[in-house]
Amino acid sequence: MNKHWAVVIEKTEDGYSAYAPDLPGCVAAGDTVETVEREMVEAIRFHVEGLKLEGMPVPDAVARVEYVAA
Repeated sequence: MNKHWAVVIEKTEDGYSAYAPDLPGCVAAGDTVETVEREMVEAIRFHVEGLKLEGMPVPDAVARVEYVAA
């Protein structure tokens, strides 16, 4: 069963970068939002697989992302 991870995508000078708050060190970058989303899926899979191979616990996916009007 796949988990659904919160991902933050930010605009940079050269494109976009992304990170998963629940997976410290799991990041990706790309020229477009679509590219960085694809790269982030791969980065999360690789990161989680690496944690499992090292016998480390996979953190729970608990972060939430909401837009609020202020």
